[in-house]
Amino acid sequence: MSVHDDPLFTLDAHGRVVGWSGRAEHIFRRLAADVLGRGVFDLVGSEGPGPCPWRIVPLTDGPPERAWAVWAEDDGLPGLSTAILDAVFAQADIGLHILDAQLRVVRINPVAIGMRGVSRESVIGLPVAEAYAPLGVRLDESLLRDVLATGKPVRDVLVSTRPFADPEHEHTISLSVHRLTDEADRALGLVATTVDVTDRERAQARLRLLHKARERIGSTLQVERTAGELVDVAVPDFADSAVVALTDAVLQGKAPELLPPDGEALLRCTAAAGADSDRPVPPAGSILLPGLFGPQLPTSPVVLPPPAQDPPGPAGTVDTPRLVAPLSARGQIFGVVAFARRPGREPFTADDLELAEGITTRTAGHLENALRFTREHVVMTALQSWPLRQEPQTQRAAEIAQRHRAAGSGAGSWFDILPLPGARVALVVGQVERPGLSTVATMSRLRTAVHSLTTLDLDPHELLARLHSTVQRLAREQPDAEGVHEPTVHCTFAVHDPVRGRFDIARAGRSLLVVVRPDGTVDTAPVDEGPLLGEEGPPFASAGHVLPEGSTICLASPALSEEEGPTVDRLAAALGHPGRGPQEMADDVERLLASDRVLLVARTRRLPAPDVWQREVPAEFRAVGRARKRAEACLHDWGLAVDPFAAELVVSELVTNAVRYGAAPITLRLIRGESALICEVDDAALTAPHLRHARAADEGGRGLHICAMLAEGWGVRYREDGKTVWAELPVLPDGRDG
Repeated sequence: MSVHDDPLFTLDAHGRVVGWSGRAEHIFRRLAADVLGRGVFDLVGSEGPGPCPWRIVPLTDGPPERAWAVWAEDDGLPGLSTAILDAVFAQADIGLHILDAQLRVVRINPVAIGMRGVSRESVIGLPVAEAYAPLGVRLDESLLRDVLATGKPVRDVLVSTRPFADPEHEHTISLSVHRLTDEADRALGLVATTVDVTDRERAQARLRLLHKARERIGSTLQVERTAGELVDVAVPDFADSAVVALTDAVLQGKAPELLPPDGEALLRCTAAAGADSDRPVPPAGSILLPGLFGPQLPTSPVVLPPPAQDPPGPAGTVDTPRLVAPLSARGQIFGVVAFARRPGREPFTADDLELAEGITTRTAGHLENALRFTREHVVMTALQSWPLRQEPQTQRAAEIAQRHRAAGSGAGSWFDILPLPGARVALVVGQVERPGLSTVATMSRLRTAVHSLTTLDLDPHELLARLHSTVQRLAREQPDAEGVHEPTVHCTFAVHDPVRGRFDIARAGRSLLVVVRPDGTVDTAPVDEGPLLGEEGPPFASAGHVLPEGSTICLASPALSEEEGPTVDRLAAALGHPGRGPQEMADDVERLLASDRVLLVARTRRLPAPDVWQREVPAEFRAVGRARKRAEACLHDWGLAVDPFAAELVVSELVTNAVRYGAAPITLRLIRGESALICEVDDAALTAPHLRHARAADEGGRGLHICAMLAEGWGVRYREDGKTVWAELPVLPDGRDG
């Protein structure tokens, strides 16, 4: 007999192959990578060396992971199966069960007996299903017969059991089954290995629950929804019932409170669910005292014993221990959650406390985000308080419908309807890109800037140029060095003059703009798109049109993408009905806009001819007196209750200023309003009038100063062909004429 110095292969104490020689690869026709770490029973019955005998020797002086060595000999033992099985059965720390071809238990090892807590005699000889039925184990006999017939092993099949040695707890067993064959490859039976993987499966279940919480909790920025998602995740995987209660302050959108020293707080049930109908959960909205969550609110997850004084529930049910965990972050209390399991289920353990802390900490973070969003939403809603009240002066120039589909996303869209001197009206629509609270704040600052710039009576293009400078200044104030959050703005500024019927417009960006004339023709591009404010800068696209009375102007903030905006055809179909009023047209267009867009629909008007008086004035000083007398006669015909002395003096000074410093042609215009008289003088010069304080010895230079003293306001606006100097005199109350 010749014995090689090196073993053919080695096994550990569990019967797993830990060493595989080149000779073993030749004999068994298997590479080392295919067998290392696998059970020895994968070799039994496989295609092997035939009748070659074996010698199996325990290793006492080698490394601890090598327990047995196997050599091939020329003669000796009858085969591998018996020797290896005897050694492994005596030493393995996993359960081993040998079944014959009729699936009867013929042998089990001591570890299997210890795991099950039953004697060998009560199992040997019984059919496998009958043998393990008292333990609550349900085996699929068809699976066992398939292994017996095909030889294809099955591995890591999980079965649940309550072993007699530990009947209070449910265990999870990993079952693997292999076929046993003789030298002729005839099936002798099965060998089943069982390993208690309860701890492994519980750890994996906790990981799956944490992953589920990460995926499902916090899908929205709503406090109530987040609380409901916590309950949905916990029931029934973690507990049979769960109650989430939040503080009143959190539910009202206020800042969370610090955890009170006495541990008491007013709590309201926000979400609850339970699988046990005998123990109903409190209804949503009900006030809960800390008693449900212990004598005082906990600062960390804790398991509370059932109240000893409470009587049994319906059908004799009793309360079980509850796991209570706070929903808190940085010392601020958002609420608390209580988990409960029905009697008979696994009680809460230290691992469950750690798991509950992970879930509730994540939930508290989402509640904090939701609460911050709620507070920001309140601020944004306050800053975007549409619609606006239309002033009487603007109503004389246009009939305006306004819409705002509020969604609280902080889109930064705004519109304004601003009265201008000369009975004109300005229509403004804008939008700051990149939604958020900072965007809404920027929008508010730009609104203020537009209001201030309109007092300068600038041309629409010039106003956008100055607003562009304001946006750039705001961008420089941003702390973002990369420029990612620098504001860029869409803005359209339009002015309608009801005296001349002129419509002047300037456009930055791609705000929606459509003009519908009384004959039904729709102009979807009355002016080209221009660069965004804060980007390239002027020149911005601008245009001037003379619109017939009854034309409709539609202005709206742009959509975030082209897919969200209405098509030209649908927009034209909604607006191509000039016989409808602005309110009806605005309703039709609003349905085409995305949420948080703003919309203005204005039907232009002309001032009645009797309310406008104008005369050409020769460019000579002697014409001043005639102009004053004609204006006096006009005011007399109107019966307008203004101070006649002030009116005559203002007309005289404005005409004198135009004759002295302006250029022909010169036009005097009076506009009758409900609360004011507007005096305007046009001339062809672009020189600006200058208000100064004359010295005592000066004979002139007091004209504009007098106008400023007598009028409610005065100013100058420029045109391509000259300028207009205006002054506004108040109508006296009760019809008094001074």
